This record gives sequence, C-alpha cells and structure tokens, in this order.
Amino acid sequence: MTTLLKGQNASLAAGPVTFTVVSTGVAADVSALLLGAGGKVRSDDDLVFFNHPAHDGVTLTGRSITADLDRLPTSVATVVVVASADPQQPASVFTTAPRLTITQSGLPGRDFSAPDFTAGETVVVLAELYRRGDAWKVRAVGQGYASGLAGLATDYGVDIDDPGTAPSAVSVPAQTRPAAADAAVDLSKVQSQAPALMEPARQAGKALVHRGLTGKRAAVYLILDHDWHMEEMYESFAVQAFAERVLALSANLDDDGTVPVIFSSGEEPFLEEIRLDNYRGRIGQLHTQVDWGWGNVADAMRRTVSHYQESGASDPAFVVVQVGDEPWDKAQVRSLLQNTATLGVFWLFVGFGRGKLAFYKNLNASASAAFTNVAFYDASRNPGSVPGEEFYAGLVDAFGRWMNP
Repeated sequence: MTTLLKGQNASLAAGPVTFTVVSTGVAADVSALLLGAGGKVRSDDDLVFFNHPAHDGVTLTGRSITADLDRLPTSVATVVVVASADPQQPASVFTTAPRLTITQSGLPGRDFSAPDFTAGETVVVLAELYRRGDAWKVRAVGQGYASGLAGLATDYGVDIDDPGTAPSAVSVPAQTRPAAADAAVDLSKVQSQAPALMEPARQAGKALVHRGLTGKRAAVYLILDHDWHMEEMYESFAVQAFAERVLALSANLDDDGTVPVIFSSGEEPFLEEIRLDNYRGRIGQLHTQVDWGWGNVADAMRRTVSHYQESGASDPAFVVVQVGDEPWDKAQVRSLLQNTATLGVFWLFVGFGRGKLAFYKNLNASASAAFTNVAFYDASRNPGSVPGEEFYAGLVDAFGRWMNP
C-alpha cells in the first residue's frame, strides 16, 4: 500500500477503480460528483449518492465509489469523491479526516488521510479522478467544507432547490455555517459563489485586520511562473492551490471576485483571470494554453502595469508574483521596480519551487538601494504545507507596512 500526501497524484490503468472510505468517530456518507470540463456538474444527475447510486459508469456501494474508466463519457473530465457527516447526527463534525483507500486491478493499493480539521467541517472532498490526455490520474485533495453539502453543491453547480436531486443533508446546521461577520469585510459573495474558500478568506481577513488594513482596498493581481522547471508544481496542483489562496485574499481587498492572472513564459505573457465562480481547476485549464519557456518576469510585470493603468482603478495594485527560480532579465526587473515606485503598485515576490531565489531575496538587502514597494516571501517548496494564518501573515506583512507607513 502506497500512501499519498495531500496534493499528490498517481497514474491509473484502464478499467474500474474503487475508492473506499473509512471514518473514525463520525459516521460518514459517501458520494461522488461527475464534472464537465468547466468544473461543474453537467446536470443534477451527476451527483451519485444513496438515493441515486449509479450514473454514467460511477457506482456507489456501501462506503465505496467505483468508477469504470472505460465507461465514463468523454464529457466527464473529473470525478470527485466526497465524505459527509451523517445527517442523522446533525451536531457531528470531522476532526480526523476519513481514510481513503484506492484499489485497482494490476496496481498497488494507495491510501490517503487528510490533515486534521479544526473549523467545523461537515463535508470533505477526499480525491479527484481526472483526465490527463487519454489517460486518468487521481489526486489526493482533503478539502473540508464547514458549509456542509449545501456549500459543496453550490460550488459544483448542483441545484439544491430540487429535493429529488441532492441528499436531504444539504441543509447546513447553524452551528457549522461560516459567518461573514467574522471577517473584516462582507464575504457574502464568497459564501454564495465559492463556499469552499470561506475559511481561507476569513484567515486572510484576520491577517489584514492584524496588520491595520481593515477597510483598505486594492486591486489584486497574480503573476505565475511558467518556466519549464515548474511543470511538476502545476501537475501536482500546487499552483492551483496557491492561486485559490490569493483569490481568497482578493475577496477581502477587492469586491469584484476576480483576479487577473498573467503567466510568465518565454513568449508574450498570457493574461486571463480567475474568479469566485470559475476557480476550480481554472489554472490547470489555462496553463495548457501557454508554452513552457524561460520565465519572462519583466514582460509579465509590464503587462500587469498596463492592465492596471488601463483599468482606471483608483485603489493601489497588490501584485503577487510567484517565482520559482532566478530571472534571466534581472536588469529589466530592477528597472521596472524603480519606475513603478510612484504608480501605486506594490510587488510581492513569493518564492516556491525548486530553483534558486537569491535575486529576489536580496532585492532590499542594501539600504542604499532599497525598493519601498517591494517585498519577498519564501513560501517553501510547497506553499500548501504552510498553515493558513502563517501563509497570509507572510503575504500581507510588508504590504501592510507599505499601506500604513
């Protein structure tokens, strides 16, 4: 038996694959969602649960979900395996995540246990089965929902108003429903469009309050390194998870629920956006449209400044620049930092990956050549392993000092 860590993936062979859930302490129901290319169900029939135990090659038997990879329609891009607290025990929540075992004929078994939960989660997405070209892979997820099956259903496009399409447990116990009032700003848009991001949005809000940024506004941008050495980080969904955290931060600073994303590669930077209503799997969909290359950070920065100026925004820009290695265009990067110091643009270089980052770490090493609108945060090789409150503190500390000199 091979153990998967959160965010890791593994290849699968053709034929049926079975996901079995074992829960300790809390009785759990098991279900699955069949998703199209856009990360949403194609219809309400795509929810497989105890009252609808089979659909398009996916079958529920007891605590096991079996997906026959040879029978899944081409319109299905992803199958999500879910465990939810038994609705007959309305006060129960997950503290220890259910254990998932994955078995398939001809391959070694795999198991996965997500890190412990602490925020009143009643539902957990344990794994995603997804297409990669003509083959299938599985990813260990471990994403908890304090908003229950209602939040899960909303996130994936299931119509929960129709009692015939979703489990009776979609009503969320009041004691587990996240309260927008806990945050520095109204997060009702997050609650309605992306309930899975409520907890990181609240963590981001607390970090902003602690840094004296209550009520402050900023246009948040995200630049992603698309250098060839980042391929593993995209494949493992580490970049997707990072983008989701930035989107949750943006929900506290910019109420449009949208973050422009610029991919830095060897060709002209590719600009798109990630939103509260389309964020699931969005980075994976977008980055396949971009060639791998040597990261052209300066061009991506120029594209960001142009977009910000053309938008006519009166609030400052908070640009999160993910970097995985040294830039080849160091002189151009330094020149851009100097030229944008008076434009209301703050640059936060966030390092993760396997490359050297000395250039970014040392940008403000010399007091005589310090950039007042620049900071660096080392998020380790895998930012998903950094606890939420620690991650957001690293993201907003220097930005707070810049906003409140």
